[in-house]
Amino acid sequence: MARRPHDPHTLDLLSWTPPEPTRAFAREDIRAASLRSMVAKAVSLALKECGKSREEVAEEIGAYLGEPCSKPMLDAYASEAREDHVVNVVRFLALIHATGDQRLLQMLAEPFGWAVIDQKYLPAIEDAMLDAKIDELTQRRQLARKRWRG
Repeated sequence: MARRPHDPHTLDLLSWTPPEPTRAFAREDIRAASLRSMVAKAVSLALKECGKSREEVAEEIGAYLGEPCSKPMLDAYASEAREDHVVNVVRFLALIHATGDQRLLQMLAEPFGWAVIDQKYLPAIEDAMLDAKIDELTQRRQLARKRWRG
């Protein structure tokens, strides 16, 4: 039997892999002796990988906050050696805004067993939670009926 020629417009369904529901830094990339150093490593990676210069990021942070932010300040936040310069939460949020790096938020959520996901997935999560509750109630109902009927 002759094989059909490969159609370049047809997707290969077996090669598709679902996207990760969360975006996080690789543990080995931000492993550090202290929380302060871990944050500095994450800030450094986010700055390095965002595709913008530190000057551009500083400018965007300044515009977002309505107050000045400089490249040397970002350098200090990204330095493990500068223990006196830990990014505060307001500037951290502005950094997330400027870099668009969701991994920074995920790093904060993980120690609490939480995950940062895109809002578009909330209905799917709600659906799964409702399914779990229905299963729980169905099992309780079956147990109650068993006890009632003897």
